[in-house]
Amino acid sequence: MPSRGSSASRPEEASGGAGDELPWELGRFAGSLTSASPSTVRAYQTDLRAFIEWVGRAGVTSPDAVDRRLLRRYLAHLTTRRLARRTIARKASSLRRYFGWRARTARVAVDPSVGLSVPAGGGRLPRVLRADELEALLDAPPAVVDADADAVRLRDDAVLELLYGSGLRVGELCALRPDDLQLDQASVRVWGKGAKQRQVPLSRPAAEAMAAWMARGRADLAGPASPPDAVFLNARGRRLGSRDVRRILDRRALAPTQPHALRHTFATHLLDGGADLRAVQELLGHADLATTQHYTHVSKERLRAVHQASHPRARPPTRD
Repeated sequence: MPSRGSSASRPEEASGGAGDELPWELGRFAGSLTSASPSTVRAYQTDLRAFIEWVGRAGVTSPDAVDRRLLRRYLAHLTTRRLARRTIARKASSLRRYFGWRARTARVAVDPSVGLSVPAGGGRLPRVLRADELEALLDAPPAVVDADADAVRLRDDAVLELLYGSGLRVGELCALRPDDLQLDQASVRVWGKGAKQRQVPLSRPAAEAMAAWMARGRADLAGPASPPDAVFLNARGRRLGSRDVRRILDRRALAPTQPHALRHTFATHLLDGGADLRAVQELLGHADLATTQHYTHVSKERLRAVHQASHPRARPPTRD
């Protein structure tokens, strides 16, 4: 099977040309990110273009003129715009990755981004869906979907069961191909970030919903131009996209809900149920265990909330 996400498939990896945006060479930089997902590459380029525009207003037209002081001034500027610390941290990471690449490829003698840092993005914990929210999504959707065609209902059921039951990223779900499915084994092969492959089990409801969609629903939405290698299709018969998934959630959810919230809920419920942290890491496809450990904080907060709500000595004292 051809490898997904191979570096040769990205237009950004051209070795030069107008898209390379000399002298900054963003195209060449993008081409070096062979292990990053397309969305990550786009995020790096968006962050760098914003920086280039900002320094350009100060008369800086080449990366050779960028020093550490200028980078620090830029981060200070972002702070004055009241951007979230997490956003500033991401932009600083993009700058470090870019100037680190320039140093490694001998485009610059000194990397001005070495040691560049901002306060770690903290704050909000991932949102975990309540039981009533999950019921509305999976078992008792609002009346607005009653008029949906059977094929649409089958597709939406399968999409939501897979997002919650297996913790897939929305991009991974949309990229699924029929030969990735092993429904007889209640399993699905997933291609994650950096074209890394993992095998993920399907819950019984997810396996049943997927089987119903593939057997009875997909053919009704498919048309002459439908891609044969797409598991999920939208109303036009094209491959289902992330915006389509968000629309499914908008129609079914009790409150505004992002697709990633189902992945957060999947991970948190596993840990709450006693799952091993490294097993959850494998299921989520995290390269770094530290990323998965973030969910332990979510579980601790949930346990604290249950304790405070349920234990008589955990409640704050009442006042007369």
